[in-house]
Amino acid sequence: MSQVDFYVLKTSGETNRQRFACRLAEKAYRLNNTVHIQVADQQSAAQLDELLWTFRDGSFVPHEVLDTAAGKPASPVTIGSNTQPDADCDLLINLTNSIPEASGAFPRVAEIVTSDDESTKRSRQHFVEYRNAGHKLDSHKL
Repeated sequence: MSQVDFYVLKTSGETNRQRFACRLAEKAYRLNNTVHIQVADQQSAAQLDELLWTFRDGSFVPHEVLDTAAGKPASPVTIGSNTQPDADCDLLINLTNSIPEASGAFPRVAEIVTSDDESTKRSRQHFVEYRNAGHKLDSHKL
């Protein structure tokens, strides 16, 4: 079963959620982990692709969008809306509104929760679903 961490942000909005995902992906990459960031659609993938280049001065997170890349990923960080990486991956960062079907295949899963009501409600539902599936859960208030 996966270790699922809920990161509860004090701020609201999808941009803050994506920025935190970038920080988390950078930290995991620097610790030599592979990361897959699951997004809802192609537009979100393009936004996150751009944000990974600009979210912090001096930051470098090698990444690629799987929906446009052919073959096995060459980068340690991938972004996908309709696809998952073929190779084993250390961390799944879920930025969708549902739990990805393949989430159990990842040793670690990160759910990022913003302070708005919809995000809080959705995260509570995800918490129950993960718990009922037998995953190990933890929360981090930031």
